[in-house]
Amino acid sequence: MNFKIYSLKEAYSYLKDKLGNRGRIRSIEVMDKITKIISDVRKYGDAAVISFTKEFDRVELTPQTMKVSVREIENAYSQVSKEFVNAIKTAKNNIEKFHSLQLKSLWFTETSKGVFVGQKYSPISSVGIYVPGGRASYPSTVLMAAVPAKVAGVSEIVLCSPPALNGEIPPSVLVAANEVGITKIFKIGGAQAIAAMAYGTETIPSVEKIVGPGNIYVTTAKLIVSGDVRIDLPAGPSEILIFADSSANPSFIACDLIAQAEHDPNAYCILLSDSRSLINNVIEILKSRIPASDRREIIERALGSNGLFIHVENLDEALNFINEFAPEHLELMVNDPFKLLSNIRNSGAIFLGEMTPVALGDLIAGSNHILPTGGYAKTYSGLSVNDFVKSIDLVYATKEGLKEISNHLSEIAESEKLLEHKKSVDVRLKDEQ
Repeated sequence: MNFKIYSLKEAYSYLKDKLGNRGRIRSIEVMDKITKIISDVRKYGDAAVISFTKEFDRVELTPQTMKVSVREIENAYSQVSKEFVNAIKTAKNNIEKFHSLQLKSLWFTETSKGVFVGQKYSPISSVGIYVPGGRASYPSTVLMAAVPAKVAGVSEIVLCSPPALNGEIPPSVLVAANEVGITKIFKIGGAQAIAAMAYGTETIPSVEKIVGPGNIYVTTAKLIVSGDVRIDLPAGPSEILIFADSSANPSFIACDLIAQAEHDPNAYCILLSDSRSLINNVIEILKSRIPASDRREIIERALGSNGLFIHVENLDEALNFINEFAPEHLELMVNDPFKLLSNIRNSGAIFLGEMTPVALGDLIAGSNHILPTGGYAKTYSGLSVNDFVKSIDLVYATKEGLKEISNHLSEIAESEKLLEHKKSVDVRLKDEQ
């Protein structure tokens, strides 16, 4: 493979449209097809879901076999190692620790004498989790989506994941789901799964919110149904941007680029550095390591189409590009990564220092790996407990407090010609006037 090193100006010029519209263009191409799938699922329920599963996944299901049985879950444990189960338990505990710190408690503050406002927090009732299939199984995604929901207090969780050709969901996914306590698991993938969770079928219950990553079909389906059911965030092909200085280890960088590329042939893998010699060293290591990878074809396609090596002149250039690109994953492989945190506004997650690969956050550290891609990190955050709770405003006033502020309220009410608003206060203070 041949890799070109770009100056920042060249990178902006050559890839302006591609970078600015990444994750958005292809949705238009599949919109009509996805709209038809969603419409059919709404009209025909289980029958449509079964038909689309046969067409796209080449698996024949019935309403009875769509849902994963207790026996299937028990059998899943016999197909994984004790070490794997222990690893899942460790990851689950770490994710619980991280997300438990995001919980908020009821609060009040006095805005005027005798007038108090506050908020309480309440979980949403039901959540649908989408777990991708296809090229790999993703038990970690089960944990990342379900654990924050459980911590928030969501009472019903529905999980959908596409079946393999044998008609089964991978045992690793079933074990992870069981460890979190999910009992409603369905062998359904793609846009039909999103539609089923959004609108319900005879077998699959509807939910109040749908979370989880997926391919362009899943993401587009989530965007379409978002008018009727809440969704988490637009999540497309995975991304990594590594900012490294001359002190960085080129072997670590090469491994992290390859690790991200193995996710998806459409993954973005970018190295940004003020050291041209470091970039050249990374490129040479990539050329030697990629041929030995089991996922060589995917990696070559990702790096060939979306691999980018940029030489910057100074720190300001690097920070400007980082904030403009708004990467899903940002690795800071520099001498003092913490020094740069105040300058970074846009990123799904930041990995600090050379001993912190993206894989740590993706799988076991406890932070969430369901993160905004396609530049959405400018306006979206990664999945958290906040996605599963809603705030309810609270207002309390004493009679003295209401009287104290009533004149100001009356002025605003009269200016808006809402005289009944004013009267609703006056009637309470009648004996005071």
